[in-house]
Amino acid sequence: MTTATATRGRILRAAERLLGRDPDCALAQVAAAAGVARRTVYGHFGGRDGLVRGLVEEAAEAVRHALSGPGAPVPGDDPATALARFVRTLWPVGDRYGTLIALARRRGLDPDPVHAVLGPARDTVTAIVARGQRTGTFHTVVPAGVLGAALEAHLLTLLTCARAGTWEGDGRGAAVTALVAAGVEAGRAERIVGRGAEEGVGPCGGGDGADLTGGGGMRGVGR
Repeated sequence: MTTATATRGRILRAAERLLGRDPDCALAQVAAAAGVARRTVYGHFGGRDGLVRGLVEEAAEAVRHALSGPGAPVPGDDPATALARFVRTLWPVGDRYGTLIALARRRGLDPDPVHAVLGPARDTVTAIVARGQRTGTFHTVVPAGVLGAALEAHLLTLLTCARAGTWEGDGRGAAVTALVAAGVEAGRAERIVGRGAEEGVGPCGGGDGADLTGGGGMRGVGR
């Protein structure tokens, strides 16, 4: 690793910590936390928007890596199991980067940072939902794309509530609620998620679990 790469990494880690707590944190504070001069932050990122873009790129890579990791859905999963795995695998990514993605959206960055991060996840969950609707596992009140979008909004709300302390659930609880929202009976949803936990499938917590920093492509799940 070059010195420039290491410095960039320190700046990103400092920004992740500070901007996650206070989106209006000054760049001088980020620089101080990273142990560099403010001009070094500008040299690497050009300003606040560039720094936020750098974090968005990391979040997008974390999503891709999670979807190719050992806890991710696999083609042999039934739709309900695939959706549970999907939620539990991505929960730590949302917990880590959710506030920063909201900041990127608030700043009106182009291209849309939410699409950049969640695009692969949206494709995956829509495919899972469509298969679940075809097999009668999930309800068909709305099309697969609409139900997938509703699940996304539902999970983002749970993440917000978890960070605010108004909901004490984790990835396992989020997976149960996602299955129920998709049309799975509550008791069965709990059994599906519990079975996955017993098998050690996917992280259940809000930030502990698989390494989310590596690379990797998506698996063709649910198609």
